[in-house]
Amino acid sequence: MNKNYLFSLLSFLVFGWGNAQNYKKPLVSAIKETDLRKDMYELAADQFWGREAGTLDELKVSVWLADKAKEAGMKPAGDHGTFFQFFEIYRHQVTPQSSLKIGDQNLKLWKDFLVAEPVNASMDTEVIYAGNTEPEELAKLNIKGKVLAINASDKNIDKEMTLFVRRYPGFVRTKYYNKAYELGAKAIIFITDDISENSWPEVLPQMTRGSYGVEGLREKISNNIPVLWIKRENTDWVKNNSKISLNLITETYKYPSVNIIGKIEGTDPVLKNEYVLLSGHQDHDGIRHPVKNDTIYNGADDNASTCVAMLAIARAYKKQPGKRSILFVFHGSEERGLLGSRWHASHPVVPKEKIAAVLNGDMIGRNDNNEAALLGGNAPHKNSDDLVKMAEEANNESTKFKYLKDWDSPNHAEYFYFRSDHLPYAKIGIPAIFFTSVLHDQYHTPQDESENINYKKLYKMTEWMYRTSWKVANETERPKVIPNFSLER
Repeated sequence: MNKNYLFSLLSFLVFGWGNAQNYKKPLVSAIKETDLRKDMYELAADQFWGREAGTLDELKVSVWLADKAKEAGMKPAGDHGTFFQFFEIYRHQVTPQSSLKIGDQNLKLWKDFLVAEPVNASMDTEVIYAGNTEPEELAKLNIKGKVLAINASDKNIDKEMTLFVRRYPGFVRTKYYNKAYELGAKAIIFITDDISENSWPEVLPQMTRGSYGVEGLREKISNNIPVLWIKRENTDWVKNNSKISLNLITETYKYPSVNIIGKIEGTDPVLKNEYVLLSGHQDHDGIRHPVKNDTIYNGADDNASTCVAMLAIARAYKKQPGKRSILFVFHGSEERGLLGSRWHASHPVVPKEKIAAVLNGDMIGRNDNNEAALLGGNAPHKNSDDLVKMAEEANNESTKFKYLKDWDSPNHAEYFYFRSDHLPYAKIGIPAIFFTSVLHDQYHTPQDESENINYKKLYKMTEWMYRTSWKVANETERPKVIPNFSLER
């Protein structure tokens, strides 16, 4: 045999074997920090006015995302050959015709009193002023069929949570509601304390917006008893009058939101029919009350960070596809209660049984470069040992994050596991994990902007998600769900 032929054959075999080996490794070099930065400054720019769900701004940014998805190499995987999966969200609001009269005093909606959630109610009854009574003491009062008026109090409420002032009225409601309902109260009026005085301008936009739902979730107005707030300067209205007349009228209407969905097909003739679902959400809080003279809630970390990471990962898969296909879902209306992910989990664009795993990211661009959380990584939230092992191996290979395990605890005050888009998928039995660099003091403020992103951290988190997805995409066996998995909430 000719020596040159032998040399050529040997070279071909060595070169081919080397390529096969390299093929098994993720193409991390295709992920560029410069791409992440460029996309972030566009996506989280003021031009999209905070990307509020159900608005033209959300639709506008969806077109931008679809264009970027196509540029990154994705094929459309939404409805009718497009990148778009539209769905209707339900919005429930208290109408301006609603009224409250205490004694002879007519109160003005949204000025003199707030309504915590939209409910329909009509009553003429007595009001019982309970002062500083704690929930366990309410049984001493005769509040059945009457309106309970009580001073708000932070006693026994955990004050360590983020956005505590903004969330405070909800904590006060939770503290008293069940006991008042059990004792037959027809409504509750909370009178502000120092904290709720400060929270008033923050919760006003939220309460006037009303509540939101999607098919199968909060489609209709709740049957809850009304919860109202009045300012403490008007306490005498309640103290000196025993009669109250309340008429709450609500309206419900629907309008569109959208998921942006693309895919990159796998190379294996069999496994390409299975999908690794990469998940994030595109929406944020829109225009709200000013903080430091800014009213645009840009949502750079929450959650433009994962959106730009998904685009970067798509570019890597375009250059080097895996064996399984990759499904990229940019969910809409996450900030309205995970509505986009709830919709897609119920109406997946590929058969549910073909989704091998969900890798969700939410807020992956801030805090210490060497720390991160993998929610769903520990019991009772872990629903797949196999998937968690892949994520841990991916971390050990390169990024080497120290895990912030407390955030995955069922006792953590934030209950963070339950607040992102992996949840609806985990609930229907798909292996799911949640990558995050956790909260920070600019969370849900206008200061969550592109200039405040830690781009080295964002790159590392993107690499971790990509390396994990690569393992899921190329292993012969897909991750298994832990039998009888259930969540505590």
